[in-house]
Amino acid sequence: MTSAPLAGRLDGLLFFPVTAYGPGGALDLDAFRAHVRAGVEAGAGAVFAACGTGEFHALTPEEFQACVAVAVEETGGRVPVLAGTGYGTALAIRYARLAQEAGADGLLAMPPYLVVADQEGLLRHYTALAGATPLDVIVYQRDNVVLTPATAVALARVDGIIGIKDGHGDLDLMQRIVSAVRSEGLDLLYFNGLPTAELTGRAYRGIGVTLYSSAVFCFAPDIALAFHRALNGGDDATVDRLVDGFYRPLVELRAKGRGYAVSLVKAAVRMGGLDVGEVRPPLSEPSPAHLAELAGIIERGRALLGDAR
Repeated sequence: MTSAPLAGRLDGLLFFPVTAYGPGGALDLDAFRAHVRAGVEAGAGAVFAACGTGEFHALTPEEFQACVAVAVEETGGRVPVLAGTGYGTALAIRYARLAQEAGADGLLAMPPYLVVADQEGLLRHYTALAGATPLDVIVYQRDNVVLTPATAVALARVDGIIGIKDGHGDLDLMQRIVSAVRSEGLDLLYFNGLPTAELTGRAYRGIGVTLYSSAVFCFAPDIALAFHRALNGGDDATVDRLVDGFYRPLVELRAKGRGYAVSLVKAAVRMGGLDVGEVRPPLSEPSPAHLAELAGIIERGRALLGDAR
């Protein structure tokens, strides 16, 4: 059920920072701090620390808690901080409690590890997670978590569950979820959580889903914010220009390598001058040719901003 303290604060572009590592691969909290600070100062609406883009899967519990604590310190209450959690129910609860101790405002519940659960099992999992801490929970629908409208309604009745982030991309299903929850007089927040959400921004807005996470904000907040303003303001010419010249080429490049939804973003942050290190295994770095292509796409995106001005 929607909780005003957090749900009312989630607005604008949602920032999913990468996790920074030093030359030896250890956590670099100073670089991570600088990355979070830059994002908040650029205008992030919320910080989602140690989530998918932040390589939640690759962090130890101690590293996870340290990252969340740094994000909380750097935001200083200016915007909410949400932390990732996942794996099986017991570990998800453990990470949730670590996030609570670190001062997070909420949780993004990523799909349970490996298993393909039925709807009853998913409902039990998220209900247990929501009851384990006072932190509000957003359920991430993707991969092995695909909710039926009936399960979404049941989740909307659970205290502490405030939203669904959709990384599955089935607009028909999302429309039925939104309709079913609304028809029961319930309320949830909905987020477009596809890897490059801007590309489908108008489609999701058509079914009432206006919030989205922006991986581009990590490395080109100027482009991400310009697109966000254009989308919200009905500036179709700017939206089309950026989709055609920047976002579509970026998505096509992302499709050329496994794990590029994370490793390309991290490489782009490094291109911007902040050394956040490479991705940890099992992810791999983009090829030199793809890095050159990425640099050209970013350059073209900024040129398009200049054209718009």
